[in-house]
Amino acid sequence: MSHGPDNTVFYLCGALLLLICLLKVPALLRHRRDLLLGSVVLLLFDGALVFFFAAPDSIAELNRVTGVPNFAAPLAYSALAVFGGASLLLIVNWRPAPAERTRRASRVCVLVYGLVVVAINALFWAGHAPVEQLTLFDGYYASTPFIREMILTYLVAQGVGTMATSVLCWRWSKQVHGSLRAGLRILAPGYLLHVCYDVVKLVAIGGRWAGHRWDFLIDQVAPQTAAPSAVFVVCGFGVPLAGPPLAQSVRSLRQLRQLTPLWEELRDVPTPGAIRTSLPWWSSPAVRLTRRRTSIYDALLALAPHYDPAVRERALRTALDRGDDAGTAEATAEAAMVVAARTRRARAGTAGTAGAGRAADAPPRQPRDLIPLSRALSSPVLSALRERPRAAQAESSHRD
Repeated sequence: MSHGPDNTVFYLCGALLLLICLLKVPALLRHRRDLLLGSVVLLLFDGALVFFFAAPDSIAELNRVTGVPNFAAPLAYSALAVFGGASLLLIVNWRPAPAERTRRASRVCVLVYGLVVVAINALFWAGHAPVEQLTLFDGYYASTPFIREMILTYLVAQGVGTMATSVLCWRWSKQVHGSLRAGLRILAPGYLLHVCYDVVKLVAIGGRWAGHRWDFLIDQVAPQTAAPSAVFVVCGFGVPLAGPPLAQSVRSLRQLRQLTPLWEELRDVPTPGAIRTSLPWWSSPAVRLTRRRTSIYDALLALAPHYDPAVRERALRTALDRGDDAGTAEATAEAAMVVAARTRRARAGTAGTAGAGRAADAPPRQPRDLIPLSRALSSPVLSALRERPRAAQAESSHRD
């Protein structure tokens, strides 16, 4: 008998859901009383089981190992029903509501779907399904006493849970923003496809009752809705999980690029006592950004005795005369003072401390934001002021 749909799709989707579930487990261990987090983990784990159990090769292997024809059917259908219940449980704990009401609704949801699982297994063992069916179980046994009721029980239970989840995900997405909203907007159609899966199977079963054989709906059309649904669910849960870290990495990379001019200006400034060990290649952008900021602040602190307020005031007046706004002019003035201090510090390192006496009395300055300071290094005002310390040094040497 043909095994129907490609097993690779089922196993891949199941593995992805299981991976996301495992990423959530450490947080669940730290917050064991968090019903919302517990619902997410349960949903992801059960979703992985659904795809593992639904793979035709898995069905055949379970039947072979147990020696019971169609033994995999109640397992797969129980997992499908639990998926609908876990989805509803997730929404119950996700929506804003008083804590007691949430706990009560959660208990009802767990009780109802627990009874659904018991009913599925009881109906299977009460019925008679001697002929193994890997992909057409629903159609083949659509009119078999007890087995028929088992099939309808799991389809209705899953359909109700996933339909409610789809609607509530879409409604909630209108109240939130960012990666959470994106994830909910992906989950809503994903769960709606699950509902389509149930409806297609119910249509095929209704056709059997009317004397028609629409088995292609079960082994060809229904799987075509399940596969994209799995992709939507995986992405829907993955986006809120990966969105914030990814956004932070992008911000860190952008700030690293923005700080590059300032870092190149100060990287050769001696900073006694500062840690200069290299970071491992796997360090995150956020860690690298922290290290770069720390190194820049260390260099600015080392230059503090050489700051000259007169250089700052002169650059500030020049920037304002050019028409720069107050914030840009302030950043340009700070940058000019830093560049002058760096030149004076380099000169003091090779020719003693001569020429730094007046600046040594200046109070240390700590720029509030390094990025405007880094941008100001490209200002035309700063380009003109860079030449003044050199001219002063040449004049001093001539007098000596």
